[in-house]
Amino acid sequence: MNDSGQSPGSSAHSKRKDARRNQQTLLEAAASAFVTSGVEAPVRDIAARAGVGIGTIYRHFPTRADLVIAVFRHQVDACAEAGPALLTSSPTPHAALGRWVDLFVDFLVTKHGLAAAMQGDGTGFESLHAYFLEHLVPACAQLLDAATASGEIRTDLDAYQLMRGIGNLCIGAESDPRYDARRLVALLVAGLRRPN
Repeated sequence: MNDSGQSPGSSAHSKRKDARRNQQTLLEAAASAFVTSGVEAPVRDIAARAGVGIGTIYRHFPTRADLVIAVFRHQVDACAEAGPALLTSSPTPHAALGRWVDLFVDFLVTKHGLAAAMQGDGTGFESLHAYFLEHLVPACAQLLDAATASGEIRTDLDAYQLMRGIGNLCIGAESDPRYDARRLVALLVAGLRRPN
C-alpha cells in the first residue's frame, strides 16, 4: 500500500482508465467537430470541445491522419455495438433498423474527407475499409435478419447492398444544403417494409 491507501497497481490501473476516458472524450469531440466542420476542423476547436489543451491531442494523435483514423474506428465500433442494443430497446426490429441506419448516416457524414486526410496512404485506407466491412456488415445483417424474421420487411435484402445504397444517398449531402439525404434514407428504410 502507498500513502493514499491504494496499492501501486491500482494507481496504474486508475491512470490507464483515466487515459482511456480522456481518449474517448477526445474522439467524441473530434467526431462532433468533423460533423460540423469536416475532417479539417481546427485542432484548437476539437481541444475546446474536449476541454483539453492542444498538446493533449497531439500527445494522443501526432498527425491529423492519426486522429481521423482513430475517430473512424471509434465510430465503426460504436455503430457496430449499437445494433444489438437497439434490438433490445426498440419496439420492433424494423424500428431498431431505422435507428441504426440513423447512426450509420451520422457516421457516413464524418467519413467524408477521410480519403483526403489519408492521401498517399492507400494501404491504410484499404485496411480501414476492411475494418468497416468486417464490423458493420454483420451488425446490419443482424438487424435485417431480425426484421425479416418478424415478418416486417422483405426477405430478399442483403446488408452490404443496403449499406452501399445508403452510402450512395449520402454522397454530396454535406456540400448541398438543398439536398436532404436523411429524408431519402428514411424513405428507403420505410420502403423495406413487406407489402400487406
